[in-house]
Formats: sequence, C-alpha cells, structure tokens
Amino acid sequence: MKSDVVGRVAPWVQTHWDWRAAGNFIGGGTGTGLLIAVALSGTTPARGVTLLGLGCVLAGLLCVWAEIGRPWRALNVLRHAATSWMTREALVAPLLISCGLAAAYTGAPAWHRATALCAALYVYCQARMLRAARGIPAWRQPGIVALILATACAEGGGLLLMSGLVLNPAPVSAGLLLVLACGARMAAWVRYRRGVHRDGAPSAALTVLDGLERPLLIADVLTAATALVALGSHTHWLAGVAGAAALVSGWALKYTLVCRAAYNQGFALDCAPERGVGGHGPPARPGWNPRGELKRRVGT
Repeated sequence: MKSDVVGRVAPWVQTHWDWRAAGNFIGGGTGTGLLIAVALSGTTPARGVTLLGLGCVLAGLLCVWAEIGRPWRALNVLRHAATSWMTREALVAPLLISCGLAAAYTGAPAWHRATALCAALYVYCQARMLRAARGIPAWRQPGIVALILATACAEGGGLLLMSGLVLNPAPVSAGLLLVLACGARMAAWVRYRRGVHRDGAPSAALTVLDGLERPLLIADVLTAATALVALGSHTHWLAGVAGAAALVSGWALKYTLVCRAAYNQGFALDCAPERGVGGHGPPARPGWNPRGELKRRVGT
C-alpha cells in the first residue's frame, strides 16, 4: 500500500498510523476498561489488578511514543489542548496514573472511583481522536465514539475475569459487567455499521468492515453466553475463557479499524475530461460504491 501512491485516484489505506498506533488504542482501551470495571464491580481488588490496568495504559503510550518520528519532541503534543484530542489524552494521562497509584497503595474506594473517572475521560479522548480524522470515512462516523467506549469496557471486564485466575477470584458483578459490555458493544457496532453504509465509504473499507461483522457479533454472543454459564456454575476457568474472548475480539476490532479499514477518501472528479470540443464525461468517484459517488463533502 505504501508504494505507487502518487497519481492514484481511488482511496488507499493511510500509512501514518500503523500497528503502534493500534497498540495505543488497544493498551489504553484495555487498561482504562479494567480500571472502570474495578470501580463498577463494587469490591476492593487486589493491588496487582489496578497496577495491571495502569501497565496497559503505559504500554499503549509507549507504542505511540515509538511511532513518533522524533520521539524526544513528544512533549510538543502538550501545546494544543484547545484543538487536539491527542493533547487532551496526554493531559489526562498523568492524572490517571496518579489516581491509579494512590488507589493501588491505599485501596480506598474513593481513589478507585477517581481512577475510573480519569480512565473514562482518557478513553473518551481516544475515541474522539478517531472521530476527528475527517479524511478517513471509517473513522469520522459519529458512532465510532460509542463503539470505542463499549469495546474498552468489554476488554476491561474480560481482563478482570482473567485476572481472577491468578489473583483474587473476580466477583460475580464482574461477570455481569462483561455481559452488559458485550451487549453494549453489539449495539454500538450495529449503529456504527449502519452509519457507515448510510453516509458512504470506500468500497474496500466496506469490504473490510463487512468481513469483521459476523465474527465480532458471534464472539460477543458466545462471550456473553459463556460468562453467564460461568456465573451459574461458579467455574473460574470458564470465566477466564469468556474474558479472553472479549479481550481478543476487542483487540481485533481496533486493529481492523486503525490499520485495515482506514482508507482515505481518494479523489472525486466533478466531470471526466474528454477530447475535442463540447461536452464532458459524467462525474466519478473511483473506489466508492455508486451511492458514495454522490457524496461530495466531507462528513456528509
């Protein structure tokens, strides 16, 4: 995809954000989802669970730091709080880490609630980063915000169940949270996909998203069903399986959105040139479905 881009008319996959950018969304979403799930579960978790959530967030930040062409200039990101959601994410990160460390050290429910609030702000900034990328039709769809928030909660709930295999057993409320999060992710995905088809996107992007739809919905249904069975039978290893399924499916969703479905708009021709005097050819938008060829303005 990186070669022979100049002179193309049809959309091609953007190359500015690669697997390292996807790693930021994966690590940040999973870590914040875990911290939110800890607060919502209503129990005081093992210290390692909170530290695990913070570690996931830091791993995501490390990925995006490695992606920067001049990583030692990363502090420049703090200069655009009024316009950049990436800057707002960077500003929330120290608050999130500070509250998380205080929660891990003291175990106080108030600190866990404060950490969950910072985590929600952090993952919201991540979701709005994608929404603000107007040149990528699969990202600028408004429904992507709810989708990123929902999958973060599903991933976090899944990781909380998985941690129960090593640390303290996860409470029953964690399984219920995972079931609700999977349902929310299914609803958010359906809304997002309807919006993409309604507003139009490059045909190649739609093909990628269509290929993801059935596996994602099946994974959510099976994850929720497995979690319910685990709750009823008090089988910790089965709860861990459900958690792993939620985690892997969420990661696959984010990688697909960031690295595979991220086709730009390409170029539209208001009229096709023709030789000679007189008329001209019809308008065209190569690489788009027929309905998308009628959409000219960004975000319409």
